Amino acid sequence: MSSAVWFTLIGMLLLGVGLTSSLLKRTPLTAAMIYLAVGIIVGPTVLNAFHFNPLKESRLLEVLTEGAVLISLFAAGIKMTTVPSTAPVGGEVSPPAPQETRLGDKPQSGFLFEARRWGTPIILATAAMALCIAMIAGFGWYVVGLPVGAAILLGGILAPTDSVLASDIEVDHATDDGQLRFTLACEAGMNDGTAFPFVMLGLGLLGLHDLGESGWRWLAVDVAWATAAGIAIGLVAGSALAHLGWRLRGHPGHHELLDDFLGLGLIGVVYGVSVMVNAWGFLAVFFAAVALRRTEFRLARQRHVVDDNVTVTSTVVTTEGGDVTVVAVDTVTVDPGPSVSQGALVFKEHLERLSVVVMILLLGGTLFRDSWTWEPVALAVFLFVVARPVSVLLCLLGSKTSWQLRGMSAWYGVRGIGSLYYVMFAIQHGLPESLALKLVQLTLIVVTLSVVVHGLSGKAMAAVLWRRPQAAT
Repeated sequence: MSSAVWFTLIGMLLLGVGLTSSLLKRTPLTAAMIYLAVGIIVGPTVLNAFHFNPLKESRLLEVLTEGAVLISLFAAGIKMTTVPSTAPVGGEVSPPAPQETRLGDKPQSGFLFEARRWGTPIILATAAMALCIAMIAGFGWYVVGLPVGAAILLGGILAPTDSVLASDIEVDHATDDGQLRFTLACEAGMNDGTAFPFVMLGLGLLGLHDLGESGWRWLAVDVAWATAAGIAIGLVAGSALAHLGWRLRGHPGHHELLDDFLGLGLIGVVYGVSVMVNAWGFLAVFFAAVALRRTEFRLARQRHVVDDNVTVTSTVVTTEGGDVTVVAVDTVTVDPGPSVSQGALVFKEHLERLSVVVMILLLGGTLFRDSWTWEPVALAVFLFVVARPVSVLLCLLGSKTSWQLRGMSAWYGVRGIGSLYYVMFAIQHGLPESLALKLVQLTLIVVTLSVVVHGLSGKAMAAVLWRRPQAAT
């Protein structure tokens, strides 16, 4: 197709989705499903107006998907809740109670992370994902006939949930405190990084990466160092930018900041430094965004400012004969000052939506009618119905999460742009052409089916759970 036709097609898509966004929210359809349908229609499957060859364009697709995942991870990290939960573990998170402050008390700084809220996402992004990878690898080796290294690589490609396409059900904004959304968003943010060691293990078993004698280098560098260093780099960089932005905005000269540039700059610096020191850059970017947002919130709390005009209650007390007596209760609504995280979030969400348009259109343009063989379809069914649910439910046994949250997490594991990035990453590391063709076919079909199946079912299931607040976690 000519560039003029492409401009017209994408413009019509953007206009259509923009004008019908409210209608889409009331239907089972997602925007990604519409983009996919258009891509399939104009692609080789129907009209054959264009064909995108992922093998020939693997480097371009790697860069495009890498950028899309980074932007999505940053946006997901920013959207992590900033108000500590007051609900019991496994119960619905309720709005924060009014904060009581006695005369002379110092504002509480709070913690960067609440362990009881992050426990379930961490289990899903580590133990559950590792078990899911093992099950996918077993299917790839036993059913599809892949060598062990390629089977493990396939598991690393398909096991992580996608932070880009999961946005339809993830945390909607920075003060959304629902544990269900928090869990899915947090898992998607972390497992894009925790999957990398298994991708490297698969490449190593294929002779494309140095694992070291008895796998020592893989354990020491690819698992321990890369994970710890990525998290540390992200936390330090995000916190540092939050403090710097806070100081500059508090300067007497009312220093103005370009929040969108700061957000992009933080992504670039954190990811670039992480790659240079062999750390997992995806993890680093996600935790940089989390640290940026949490640090800004803590600094705001110290100045009695809370996000989104949350009501603050101040209790003034006096002491009469050693007894504490409440003499006044003042309730005020405070307008939060500007922050780097909030300013950058809107811009990043726009970039994220545009990346979905491009990536899903290209996905539709890679599919032929003969791409739909039994192997990728059977793999998709196995992943959706067996591997993901079993791994999640087994790893959450004994936890305090409710069965509603377990069931939703077990089913909703959308695969998408992250999986496309991993397979392109493997191709760029010298994956043999025969294996590359097989893994590309398997990945494309699984992602396509996930966009449709999880798109149709995820919104409906989430809507039912959110209508029953006490069942939402």
